[in-house]
Amino acid sequence: MPANSGFFKEIGIPQQRTYGGVVFPAALIHTAPESHDPSALTSAVKQQKPWLNSLLHRHGAVLFRGFDSLSTASEFNDVVEAFGYEELPYVGGAAPRTNVVGRVFTANESPPDQKIPFHHEMAQVPEYPSKLFFFCEIEPANGGETPIVLSHVVYQRMKEKYPDFVEKLEKHGVIYTRILGEGDDPSSPIGRGWKSTFLTNDKSVAEERAAKLNMKLEWTEDGVKTIMGPIPAIKYDKTRDRKIWFNSMVAAYTGWEDARNDPKKAVVFGDGTPLPGHIIYDCLHILEEESIAVPWQKGDILLIDNLAVLHSRRPFLPPRRILASLCR
Repeated sequence: MPANSGFFKEIGIPQQRTYGGVVFPAALIHTAPESHDPSALTSAVKQQKPWLNSLLHRHGAVLFRGFDSLSTASEFNDVVEAFGYEELPYVGGAAPRTNVVGRVFTANESPPDQKIPFHHEMAQVPEYPSKLFFFCEIEPANGGETPIVLSHVVYQRMKEKYPDFVEKLEKHGVIYTRILGEGDDPSSPIGRGWKSTFLTNDKSVAEERAAKLNMKLEWTEDGVKTIMGPIPAIKYDKTRDRKIWFNSMVAAYTGWEDARNDPKKAVVFGDGTPLPGHIIYDCLHILEEESIAVPWQKGDILLIDNLAVLHSRRPFLPPRRILASLCR
């Protein structure tokens, strides 16, 4: 049953689905007339953090809707800060992003006609965010949703349909390979250059930071080849007592393509053998089938538990500006 907690009220939205009696995602609106002041939202978050955290844990994602007075990156940054989560520096991620203010970045800046496949944020590196915030500063003219899907549901369906494949994944994990240029390539969904990937202009510092991620670097004339793994493709979510499909396998195999990268070589089993393409594309179909895509409205904030939920991005007609923040 939808509930309310003072300032916030749970509502139903048409796109929600129910799994095991739990709706996905949870959706909240405000109940207070003073809520048109962005600082009222910040105060309410601070006061009701335990309830909001339990809601996130139960549902996997929470949409805050109707806060259209929230209009700037700075106000969004204040809301993120109010939750009290530690910031995660964006080291090792593939997406081209720009720091806007404080701990707020642009979401993936790849071209609007490109689809970004489903992934857990930074699942290809050992240190990934536990929570993600997305904020709709300018709603899309058309399209541009951020579809979300529950990771344990994907795991269950893949385990039922392809038990041998999943068993091999659990045994060997996967290896990700990506070739980076020196600077960022905004025409590519994985176009982050090595300087911004490792937040340095110094190759030796890049090597140190890569080593902390257990990533191997092989320098080339105009860039670097990064090799990550073997790392697990399936994780166990202790807090919810279930296995999750925690990887960027489908995203890498179907989407890590640009002038430097061949997606079929971007991810392999941890023993070096290739992944079966037909299974990867069927997994993509399962992800699409189980996903929920809520059209963005100005002022929306979507809070995602990165261990519970994968996300993607649909192509869109500009303008659209979605901001993001990653939390440890």
